Order: sequence, then C-alpha cells, then structure tokens
Amino acid sequence: MLPLPFPMPSRVLASLMLLGFASGLPLFLTGSTLKAWMTDEGLSLATIGLFSFVTLPYSLKVFWAPFLDRYALPGLGRRRGWMLLMQAGMAAALFLLARSQPRVDLYRVAVLALAVAITSATFDIAVDAWRAEALEQKYLGLGNSIHITAYRIAMLVSGGLAMTLAQFFGWRTSYLLMAVLTCLGMVGTWLAVNTDAAAKVPRTLQEAVVGPLKDLLQRRGIGLLLAFTVFYKLGDWLAEAMTMPFLLRGMGFTKLQIGTVQKTTAMVAIILGGLIGGWMLTRMSLRKALWICGFVQAGSILGFWAISLLGRHLPLLVAANTLENLAYGMGGSALVALLMGSCNRSYTGTQYALFSALTALPRTLFAGMTGFMADYYGWKLYFPVCALAAIPGLLLLLLWDRWGLPENGEA
Repeated sequence: MLPLPFPMPSRVLASLMLLGFASGLPLFLTGSTLKAWMTDEGLSLATIGLFSFVTLPYSLKVFWAPFLDRYALPGLGRRRGWMLLMQAGMAAALFLLARSQPRVDLYRVAVLALAVAITSATFDIAVDAWRAEALEQKYLGLGNSIHITAYRIAMLVSGGLAMTLAQFFGWRTSYLLMAVLTCLGMVGTWLAVNTDAAAKVPRTLQEAVVGPLKDLLQRRGIGLLLAFTVFYKLGDWLAEAMTMPFLLRGMGFTKLQIGTVQKTTAMVAIILGGLIGGWMLTRMSLRKALWICGFVQAGSILGFWAISLLGRHLPLLVAANTLENLAYGMGGSALVALLMGSCNRSYTGTQYALFSALTALPRTLFAGMTGFMADYYGWKLYFPVCALAAIPGLLLLLLWDRWGLPENGEA
C-alpha cells in the first residue's frame, strides 16, 4: 500500500471529500431530478419510468473497467488521468443537457443523459480503484465513510438544491450550475496522490480481464454474494425511481418544498446515518449490521406510503425524507464495507466495479418498469410493494455462512 506522505485529515481528506462529491453529483441529474424536470414538462409516467434505463452504464461499467486497469492516459498517472478526462466529459454533457428541453427533443435529452451516465460510471471506476490504492488499511474504513458522506451530500445538492433553483430560475439555470459544480471535483483530482506505484499494472488486457473473474469464480459461495449485492437495495431503488413523480404529481408538493426539505433535514440525516453506520461496524459483526440496516431501509420506504394514505402534509414529507436518508447512510456504510472487503487487492478496480455495478442493477434494469407499476398498483400500493421487494436480500443473509467470506468477515 502506498505510504501517505501527509496526515489523513489534510490533503487526503480534501481529496476524498471532493472526489466523493464529484461521484455523487451526476446520479440524480440523470435520475430523480431529471424525472422531476420531465414531470414538469407533462410527460407520461411510462416515459419517465423508461428513462431509468439511461443509468444502465452504472451496471455495465465492469465491462470496460479492465481498460482502466490496463491503460493509462499521459500526464497525471493511471487513475488520475481517467478521473480528470471523465470529469470534463460530465461537465460538457451537463452543459448541453441544460440547453435542452425534454418536451421538444426527448431523443437529445436521452442521448445527453446517457453521456452523463457513461462518463460518471467510468469516473467511479477510477475513483474507487484510487481509494483502495491510496489509503493504508487502517484508513480504509474511514476513507469509505468520508466518500459515502460526500457522495450523498452531492446527491442532495443535485436533488434538493437543483429543485429549489428550478423553482425560481428554471431548469436550464439549475443544470448549468450543476455543470459548474462538476468542475469543482477536478480540484480533488489535482490534489489526489498518484498511486501508480501502489498497484501492479496487468501486463496484458487479457490478464486485466481474466484475472479478476477467475479469482471470483474460484471462490466458494460467490453466487450468493453476488445475488445479495443485487437484491439488498432493490426495494430502495424501486421506491426512489418514482418518489419524485409521486411527490410532485401524485401529492402536489412544490419543487420549493421538496428542495428545502432535501437540503436541510435530509443533509443532517445522511451525515448522521453515515456516523451511525460507522459506529455500528465498530460495535457489532458486519452480518448483524447488514440485518439492522436492511430492516431500516425497508421501513424507510413506508414513510412515503404514509404520505399516500394521510395526504399532503409537510411534516410527513420531512419525516419520510429524513428516515430515507438516515437509512441510506447506514446501509451504504455496511454494504461498502462488505464489498470492498470482498475484493482481491490485486484486482480491486475491476472487482469493485463488478460489485458496485450489480448494486446499481436494480436502479436501472428493474426500475425501468416502475412507471408501469405505479400506474397499475396506484400510489397507495406501490410503496408497500417496494418494501416487500427488500425481502429477498434479507433472506440471503440467512445463508451468510455459505458466502465463502474470509474468517474475519463477521468482525
């Protein structure tokens, strides 16, 4: 592991925060915030739901992750070079997206949203690999917590702040500011330590592709671990896909109300959730933490069900949004600890890309049909169905001993 020539709380801390922010910013801009824009434009729920497929690159990124492990761009090193190029691509695509109109040219919006997702997913590959290589083992848990917290704060900015700006200044101004904020993450890339000496570069592209997969396939119980990676947050992603149309069109909340809640109480909740998740991992086994966080995640979905039953009340929106973000912070800490701890250090870039891609799979592949589900079930049944979708992931925890994890996997 590359020794750090400076203390954790200074330059490395700044890099982790800025890069985590840069990773989290694009997600809502191609997800719930974009769907809010499309809802404003009067597009159908079916069309809005189908737009979930533009985030498919987050689930497919494992297919090009070996290229990032094998090849380096000149100038900044293997990881930092790819990071900077992808940040520039994200900013350019968001700028062009800001100058588009979903109702007038839906095809252009789809192509640009897909470009944002591809560059963002590729950026995530490089950042995740950099984090695993740059941090000493004793800082890995802390570094992941910082990354997740900054990631979620960025999601609140691209959700809550973007919604508030759209209320007063329109969607074009909102997305233009998001493009500018994307450039801020480039500072994190310049500050990041070069990790070229920390990990051995695969000698050939074939080695970069075959080595990580061969290592995984030889493990006992790997199928159960991969299935858990897919299903643990299934309920969350199904609910998130339709939350914004539900609040705007289904319940009649304003963009200002939603944005204000997301940038205030939600911000506190996600930070608190991350701290609680980190504290849990120091006090109990990883398995127990995953159980508790899984139940909290499923329960948080029912907050929106309560809104559908009780009506449009701002305190209910605050409570539901706070619980959802608290659960996200807790569950994210536990899941990342599991997945990064399951990677072979020789193949962290590709293996973690596979794990994180599988985690994102429900958000893209399954969530694409959520508009049809919402039309079929109605809002009063939709969110309970999403909560039930969390059960398969929890049931897989019953087979923990068959996952083939290291002996210290319980710790």
